[in-house]
Amino acid sequence: MRLSESIVLLVFLAVVATIYLLEARLLLRLLFSRLAGKQTGSGILSKPAIILHSLALAGIVCLAYSYFIEPYWIEVRTVTIATEKFKNTDLRIVQISDLHCDRTVRNENRMVDIINSLKPDIIVFTGDSLNVPDALPGFKEVMARLKAGIGKYAVRGNFDVWFWKDLDLFGETGFKVLDKETVRLSKNGEAFCITGLSCEYRGKIPKIFVNSAGGCYSIFLHHYPDLIEDVKDASFDLDLAGHTHGGQVALPFYGALITLSKYGKKYESGKYIVGPTVLYVNRGIGLEGGAAPRIRFWSRPEITIFDITPKR
Repeated sequence: MRLSESIVLLVFLAVVATIYLLEARLLLRLLFSRLAGKQTGSGILSKPAIILHSLALAGIVCLAYSYFIEPYWIEVRTVTIATEKFKNTDLRIVQISDLHCDRTVRNENRMVDIINSLKPDIIVFTGDSLNVPDALPGFKEVMARLKAGIGKYAVRGNFDVWFWKDLDLFGETGFKVLDKETVRLSKNGEAFCITGLSCEYRGKIPKIFVNSAGGCYSIFLHHYPDLIEDVKDASFDLDLAGHTHGGQVALPFYGALITLSKYGKKYESGKYIVGPTVLYVNRGIGLEGGAAPRIRFWSRPEITIFDITPKR
């Protein structure tokens, strides 16, 4: 975690803690006054006290929303990109990322229904499959049910490399794992390329990726969005990443509190233009594992559609 993110998180937690400590102090003072037989009530209804009560209540409502509602409220976003590399073909790519499957099923079945209704040509998964190994059968079953007209491709995220390297994550799912590999595909006779790189190679980009697309519309899959800074020379048309979860907890007007990205908030979520490349950072479907709280706030789970069309 970057120092700036640590400071922001500590400040945020300090403000929240201060609100509830002051609220508890006010309520305890009222309780002790009542137990002592004193008639008091003006303090709890003063203007500052009402503001404090409102903030405390708002915090409770936001916490309930972030636990019970937003983690299950999938947003489907559409990004349309016009390219001169297609003349008569429209290509639909659907991106999912960061499923972080647990023993308890959350969005997985709904995700399958949504994606299959979109009739994608290509489905890509940009890493982080499981939080616990017991979730592997459910993950594979869900991924196998996804349908794409041309193909399904995946790269491994940091969870997949750090914790599940010895598990067969994608066998019998129909997903081809791309790792230092480029596949050349076509639709209606017009070519496009997909290149993938496992996140275990962060910071050491194989030279074979430079100009590997050979003039066709080129898509790069990687888990970390900050890798865009290292693949500029490859001139990919579209770079798809995940990892940040959009912060998973974000604030209005400020955005993500934490991204765990090398460049902090620079590529926290959504669409960015970096040189000749469109970078898109997907917020993911699931929730961070381990000791992280299983909540989302102002950062809904996301399925992204990319409609690549001829430039007219």
